[in-house]
Amino acid sequence: MTRVVILISGRGSNMASLLAASDSGALPAKIVAVIANRPDAQGLLTAAARGVATGVVDHRLFAEREQFDSALAAAIEVFAPDLVVLAGFMRILGADFVRRFDGRLINIHPSLLPAFPGLHTHRRALAEGVRIHGCTVHFVTADLDHGPVIIQAAVPVLDGDDEDLLAARVLAQEHVIYPQAVRWFAEGRLRVHAGRVLLESAPDGAGVLIAPLPDPCPPC
Repeated sequence: MTRVVILISGRGSNMASLLAASDSGALPAKIVAVIANRPDAQGLLTAAARGVATGVVDHRLFAEREQFDSALAAAIEVFAPDLVVLAGFMRILGADFVRRFDGRLINIHPSLLPAFPGLHTHRRALAEGVRIHGCTVHFVTADLDHGPVIIQAAVPVLDGDDEDLLAARVLAQEHVIYPQAVRWFAEGRLRVHAGRVLLESAPDGAGVLIAPLPDPCPPC
């Protein structure tokens, strides 16, 4: 069974969705540890209550990012993971760390990449007036928020949305697609070719998403 280590920085809502999927048997993977870069990360309590090993590598104790990355990698390797999952992990990881876990390091980002990499994605989506927003699970590369895309979910941007309303709508979809991405990885169905993720037995892609929906009976 695929061994998974999850990295968090805060409450870990995506971590909780993965734990729930694993506990229910919907995820053919075992979450062997949750590691945070902050000792006060609330998700650590959630993981410990589920009987999952936890650890902290506090980034504030390291003068250089490379030192933190090295200590974090060592803490991860103790659990011999097949996959490392970033779930709200709010630290930029260096190229050496990414190379060490190449092909087995994934992240979820609250936008439809390559749109809106970085922070404040919902605020920026609203400011740009986009009609479709969403979230992306991708393999991590040294290029921030630009790794090969595994799965995306789109949501409509509604009139009257603010940051909180849009963020909540996107987060609900994050909890759907992250377990799906981990499941595909655990089943050995993902392959990266020429910077693109190929999925064995993928859907035919015939569906189309339009947001907002046009009037069902526009005026003549």
